[in-house]
Amino acid sequence: MGANVFMFYLFSATMLLFAVLAVTSRRILRAAVFLLFALVATSGLYFLLQYQFLAGVQLALYAGGIVVMIIFSILLTHHISHKFELPPLLKVFSGFSAASLGALITLMAILKYPFKPVTTSPAGPDMRVIGIQLMGTGKNGYALPFEVISILLLAAMIGAIVIAKKKN
Repeated sequence: MGANVFMFYLFSATMLLFAVLAVTSRRILRAAVFLLFALVATSGLYFLLQYQFLAGVQLALYAGGIVVMIIFSILLTHHISHKFELPPLLKVFSGFSAASLGALITLMAILKYPFKPVTTSPAGPDMRVIGIQLMGTGKNGYALPFEVISILLLAAMIGAIVIAKKKN
């Protein structure tokens, strides 16, 4: 087993472990820190795939910005030691069932797709084309997904504040 394969398994295991810990942790500050570790492992996987720009964005925006804002909002609400109650067994079963169904559908889609090796060489980087795609809303445009992700991150921030400010 080569170093790349070992690092892939290491990053994958780290991502899975800390993602599960972030979701199952009953302490809100620990969950935010576990999320931070999962996002840092994701950026490590991007570095391994030689997507340096995406890895940098992952570290700067998500791990460095969003998680720090979530932790900051938790600290501002003075609920550092807040501990969530154990969820009812029906909710645990429903969540596990939904996650299992999603994993099954994803696995079936991956196994059914006929992956073919690429025979064409990749196009060279053209800054004009990249700029048009980043600002475009049509085919291969990134403006609309960027706006959707910004709304999603805003909703996550509001949700973190609502959860952190929840009264007993």
